[in-house]
Amino acid sequence: MSATRGHREGHREPATPGPWFAFLESNTTGTGREFCAAARARGLRPVLLTRDPDRYPYAAEDGIDTQVLDSADPVAVLDRCAELSAGGAGLAGIASSSEYFVAAAARVAAKLGLPAADGDALTRCRDKERQREALAAGGVPVPAFSAASTTEEAVRAAEEIGHPVVLKPVSGSGSIGVRLCRDAAETRAWAARLLDRGTDERGNPVSARLLVEAAVQGPEFSVETFDDTVVTVVAKHTGHEPYFVETGHDIPAPIPAADTEALGAVALRALSALGLGWGAAHTELRLTDSGPVIIEVNPRLAGGMIPVAVRAALGTDLVDAVVARAAGAEPGIRKDGDPAVSGDKGGGGHAAIRFLPAAREGLVTAVGGRDEAEAAPGVVAATVATAPGRTVGITHSFQDRLACVVATGADAAQAAQRAAAAVRLIRIELEEPAAPEEGVGGR
Repeated sequence: MSATRGHREGHREPATPGPWFAFLESNTTGTGREFCAAARARGLRPVLLTRDPDRYPYAAEDGIDTQVLDSADPVAVLDRCAELSAGGAGLAGIASSSEYFVAAAARVAAKLGLPAADGDALTRCRDKERQREALAAGGVPVPAFSAASTTEEAVRAAEEIGHPVVLKPVSGSGSIGVRLCRDAAETRAWAARLLDRGTDERGNPVSARLLVEAAVQGPEFSVETFDDTVVTVVAKHTGHEPYFVETGHDIPAPIPAADTEALGAVALRALSALGLGWGAAHTELRLTDSGPVIIEVNPRLAGGMIPVAVRAALGTDLVDAVVARAAGAEPGIRKDGDPAVSGDKGGGGHAAIRFLPAAREGLVTAVGGRDEAEAAPGVVAATVATAPGRTVGITHSFQDRLACVVATGADAAQAAQRAAAAVRLIRIELEEPAAPEEGVGGR
């Protein structure tokens, strides 16, 4: 996404380069570039370790040192980080803003004697089947679930649980591959599609296994934690079923204090059951008639611009806190209820995020309105995730979100209204895809 006001600039190296801080791959949208800027602000020298530098245009734009290696090879990553540690001012820490690499980064950091979470716990958490088993064993409320490695197993599991069910890959991120299935036909078709995948969106091999879960009813939230502290509870908005693409967030969630407390308590129980509680975690839940139910625990900082909105609403910089913790420094964490501090622009203690989803597929011919959105009342960030010449496809995942606005307000309603009005100012013009020539590509 484009850098905007409300984001750290972070374009200059410190006058005297400090220790290296290694980032193993990165988010491609949202806060990915902010991690490098946070490291620089602490006098550290960020270096991006990646298999494909072209995935991260911000690195070249911001002058970030980039080193190419096989990021899926733990020996290659360890050797490169050991070289960084041995040279110059040394290596202060290792982290990743990508969920796919948090466990690998933690393991390398631990081997080099640097601060890190438990790599085994992170790996277990990232496998949704193992995560569910650990949570259930710990008495944490989760949906009824079963794993499957064939379409028939998936259908049998769904019939035992009872339709509707939710199918999802055992590993993944950003709602990719997650779908509500209302009957056996939908379950069979979606299971076949998931099991036919050989790689994920990054080209990494994926397990031929999926999770079948009961569809839980109730509003959805996320709990943002750092170590064993609940920083805030976030209300989540999603698009139309059968998919679960996030369309917006409200921070903090405008709900009764008792519900906030209940959601936070269950999230902390989940972290404990999974052996987590070091650094940031993003736990998704639904609030049912019988109380909170865990949908998913993500052992990393929230994506989707949530950290930007948390900083704007509460004055808590979770990106900086992650870098600080990994570098052995003391993170400064505020949480809901702490004395208010001014936000990036407008303050007020409330923030909202609204996304602009792709309405159809096509070739992007023009992008406009970002400056107007950025200048709108209360807006602290306006970002665009596409550009002329790129092709927009409908994936029913976070990849369908073409733009994003974060706005603050005096209350939740005002913040939401400002974000929604500003994101509508952003215009993404598309050209209809060319129709295939007669007799060519007709299947």
